[in-house]
Amino acid sequence: MSIEKIVEQALRDGYLTPAMEAEVGRICDTASELSIEEYMALDRLMGALLTGEVVVLPRKQFINVMEELVLTEAITRVAEIETTSDRALDVGDIAAYALNRLPPLYATTEEGANYQRQRAKEELQHLITQCVNEAIARSKDTPDFQPERQPLGKSGGDILAQVSALLQTSAPGFEAADGNNG
Repeated sequence: MSIEKIVEQALRDGYLTPAMEAEVGRICDTASELSIEEYMALDRLMGALLTGEVVVLPRKQFINVMEELVLTEAITRVAEIETTSDRALDVGDIAAYALNRLPPLYATTEEGANYQRQRAKEELQHLITQCVNEAIARSKDTPDFQPERQPLGKSGGDILAQVSALLQTSAPGFEAADGNNG
């Protein structure tokens, strides 16, 4: 989405979401030079923010305590394994696998987060450990089918080119030679 469209939406809705803010930041960071229209849109947004016509929504009004508990457990276990073997494990994959099998524990205040942490340690620690261990076992048993694979890029053109290349490799006869699918 362009800066102009983001600003139009923010002015229409009356708020700037964290995702909109991040997209404007990404565009500004990656562009070698902004256009006059983009500068004008940013100026309109700044004015609307200063007058209160547009309000910035807070980035995060809550936390999932389970995420920090699972990450702590996963990091500890992966560190133990990696010191005794030559196998490298992906903490993110392990945490995601475990989190998908555990209940979320959201809190909006530090007091609530402390309550959720204590509750989890008393009632769910065994389950957290079990899910992290399952994730590690699954990760260790998963062969590297395509070690040369790369994650998809962030920009639209790159993703389209990568998906197209992937399809050409995986299904070479899928598209007709003249590029006409129908």
